[in-house]
Amino acid sequence: MKNTWLGSIYLALAASIWGGMYVVVKVVVSIIPPLELVWLRYIVAIIALLIIGFSTKISWRIKKSDLLLVIIIGIIGNTISIVTQEIGTNLSSAQMGAIITSSTPAFMVIFARILLKERLSFKKGISVGLATIGVLLIVGNGQIDLSNQLGGISLLIAALTWALMSVLIKRVPDNYPPIVITTYSIVVAIILLTPFVLGSLADIDFSKVTEPSIWGGVLYLGIVSTACGFILWNRGLQLLNASSGGLFFFFQPLVGTLLGWLLLGERIGGTFWIGSILILGGVLLVIKERE
Repeated sequence: MKNTWLGSIYLALAASIWGGMYVVVKVVVSIIPPLELVWLRYIVAIIALLIIGFSTKISWRIKKSDLLLVIIIGIIGNTISIVTQEIGTNLSSAQMGAIITSSTPAFMVIFARILLKERLSFKKGISVGLATIGVLLIVGNGQIDLSNQLGGISLLIAALTWALMSVLIKRVPDNYPPIVITTYSIVVAIILLTPFVLGSLADIDFSKVTEPSIWGGVLYLGIVSTACGFILWNRGLQLLNASSGGLFFFFQPLVGTLLGWLLLGERIGGTFWIGSILILGGVLLVIKERE
């Protein structure tokens, strides 16, 4: 039961951090383009992770038999998923992005059944359904432009690949600290992204990057959202099964919408609170089932 609650807290915190990330991205992306922003946040994150790792004297050793799986996680989750999410959000509306990426937990249930042979109980199906309806109520108030198919396809790829990555993490032995898996997978993403961003970094107006809101946003995205968020997510998935853990991803649009209302003055209706109750109800069902 202790692992259930700890895993739930880790996953809820990670998803909540990522929900707040969209408010920050909305400010920073006006100066730093999406792909370059992903690369910069990874550079900041890797510095933070290495400082934490060396100061705590953890072992960075990974068995050769597990290294290929970690590389695949870095390619699928930290590279393809994050980049397609940034591109898709840029090409479409934020609400479309929230709706499509909220399908991630459903894909996690499917991948967990195929790859990990996890049982899909009736209660778990009900919990995913309740939370999905809750997200649709939260993000479905505005006018959603469905005409931009390229953005929608990109977001669907992001949801699929993040779900697959989250399930593959369960295949990594539990004896590795989460910071080790997070660091190696981010290194893979940096190596893959560097050739695509080096030529365009010079086009960024670095005089504006020195503004507190921009460099502060980059530090938040790198240290809090990427380094801390990924560690919390990976650790939470080690403590819960993949199909149950995916449900906590619904905290992302919930927190993102709430912060948009508090900090950016975006309007939310009564359906937000109804949707929030449904999401929390779905999460509590999963926790009670695990107990």
